[in-house]
Amino acid sequence: MRTVEEHLAGILARTPRLPAVRLPSADAEGRTLAEDARARLDVPAFENSAMDGFAVRFADVASATASAPVTLRVVADVPAGSGLDPALRPGEAARIMTGSALPTDADTVVPFESTSGGLADSLGDVRVERAPTAEGQHVRRRGEDARSGDVVLPAGTRVGPFVLGTLASTGILEVAAARRPRVAIVSTGTELAPAGAPLARGMIPESNSGVLAALAREADAEVVLRTSVPDDSDALRTAVADAAARGADAIVFSGGVSAGAYEVVKNTLGPGGEMAFSSVAMQPGKPQGFGVLAGGILLFGLPGNPVSAAVSFEVFVRPALLAMQGRTPVGRPILRLPAGVPWRSAEGRRQYLPAAIDRTDPERWTVRPASAGGSGSHLASGLGRAEAYAVVPAEVDAVAPGDLVDVMLVG
Repeated sequence: MRTVEEHLAGILARTPRLPAVRLPSADAEGRTLAEDARARLDVPAFENSAMDGFAVRFADVASATASAPVTLRVVADVPAGSGLDPALRPGEAARIMTGSALPTDADTVVPFESTSGGLADSLGDVRVERAPTAEGQHVRRRGEDARSGDVVLPAGTRVGPFVLGTLASTGILEVAAARRPRVAIVSTGTELAPAGAPLARGMIPESNSGVLAALAREADAEVVLRTSVPDDSDALRTAVADAAARGADAIVFSGGVSAGAYEVVKNTLGPGGEMAFSSVAMQPGKPQGFGVLAGGILLFGLPGNPVSAAVSFEVFVRPALLAMQGRTPVGRPILRLPAGVPWRSAEGRRQYLPAAIDRTDPERWTVRPASAGGSGSHLASGLGRAEAYAVVPAEVDAVAPGDLVDVMLVG
């Protein structure tokens, strides 16, 4: 059997980078930056107050105490957004609000809390009862967060809510971002019935396409086709042609890749060499297929059992979709948590167990199987309770309570 790393390396070696497009920053949510994003503005753009209070000269208030307060005359009011730059002579102050531009003649801000009257007595004269600790206290310096031209976000960054804020605040109105991968999802099997349809003997509801389409969208891909075909080579070839006509970059098959007599993906795309099929040392997900069509479309053959399909997508398809977009890294973050209960693992194969995290004790989270039935690849109902995969090394055949386990968060 191939290792997980060997199979994934073979996939990533043949995964192309998608072209970048330029678009307004506000429209880039969910995209991946194809170039470093450089600030177009200093942040802050000007020296401003970090507190509501008074703009002062430090020398005027350096000696202020509660028993010997310093009285200053308030000669101006500077609200946020004001373009005023009032002159301040020795012994004078300007009332200033958080974010307001600091007057040129001031070097420090005294907050209301350090005066006798605070906001209620902030015009006229003010009595400073607590001196600032140093010149420049409560002043935000121009460019202390970022300077124009600085790289504020590297290429490979996903544009999420916080990134949108950074782009806007640094004046970046346009970015180069990767095009979204276009993905076709094809479930195979004569036994599959549409969800909600009456089930004849031997039939099961088709559920994989919905799961895989949602996982593809979660990886910021665009699903251009979602269909189900019977174990018929002509039907499979028609689905492949349909996906190609829709501009798919990848086709994800579920089912038809194992060792049975009616493995439609293997029997249709294997003989001509369009796909190669392997056994991978993992549980679930041992049978895997991968190939590339002449036009460059990636072909992923995943097992048909629901848990196997979901795990295989996570381990092999998702990294490829992220690599297409130039995302770094392409793997999920891993936590190490103690097991809350015992369970068995298949020795010789790395286990990816759908898992739930027990957060009852906030200081000691634990992990346990999401399904009472264990790690069976057919236990689809447990997926709804899973928020992670517990990843158990191939050389381990049993996990005991308290054992530290790698946990891949996916929920």
